[in-house]
Amino acid sequence: MAKILFKKQLSPAVFQFRVHAPLIAQERKAGQFIILQTNKDNGERVPLTIADADTEEGSITLIFQTVGKTTTELSKFEVGDDIPVLVGPLGSPTHIENFGHVVCVCGGVGIAPMHPIVQALKAAGNKVTIIMGARNESLFLMKEEMTALADNIIFMTDDGSYGRKGLVTEPLKELCEDTKGKPDMVIAIGPPIMMKFCAIMVDGTGMCGGCRVTIGGKTKFVCVDGPEFDGHEVDWNNMLQRMGAFKPQEQESLHRFGANDGHKCNIDKMADAKAKESK
Repeated sequence: MAKILFKKQLSPAVFQFRVHAPLIAQERKAGQFIILQTNKDNGERVPLTIADADTEEGSITLIFQTVGKTTTELSKFEVGDDIPVLVGPLGSPTHIENFGHVVCVCGGVGIAPMHPIVQALKAAGNKVTIIMGARNESLFLMKEEMTALADNIIFMTDDGSYGRKGLVTEPLKELCEDTKGKPDMVIAIGPPIMMKFCAIMVDGTGMCGGCRVTIGGKTKFVCVDGPEFDGHEVDWNNMLQRMGAFKPQEQESLHRFGANDGHKCNIDKMADAKAKESK
């Protein structure tokens, strides 16, 4: 079992845990994740990205958003509690080399999995520009940590409360059109892709098929072939349709747990709309 060493609520729905897992802390690489259960006997398997690790303390950092029954239950754990099942590191590590100038675009809880990737890119000698987006200033995660790593950082907010007002795609387009500062590589992690991929990964070893996606016309599994793919090769319509496959069961499970406040996330609304369009 993995003991919780530290807990912090970063926003109304986002939590940060530091968990004792010395072997995972030693072995993890950028882009990898863990799978945990809040109940050993019949708990749902939930994948969470390893946002950071401390080998001296023997701990890993997990940042998650309460989007369903299991993450809501996990958010109620306290310092000193043991997470019954925690397995990792899983997934293919991010390919890291000295690309030159890398632009990392992240938004919402997508900031957390981007952090170890930026760490590894900097260690490999890259120049890194980070574009971070959130609805408002209070929802930025790891702002100080990312600022300390970046050669250049751009903050974007929907309401203009911090940095520039607008979408993260705007400064990315500007950088791509700048012949002097044009990036050699762009890495993007955002809530719709990350959270929904995580929500459908069940076993983390490629056996259940729950995270099946079509990449370049070929069937891949997010948990073992990913979690990162070339965005231009993803069959987005197929993926968005699959994202809503178990939505009724997820909502029913959350309702039974007693955490259904009637709110429907904008990301869920977007996914449902896209799924209907693709039918």
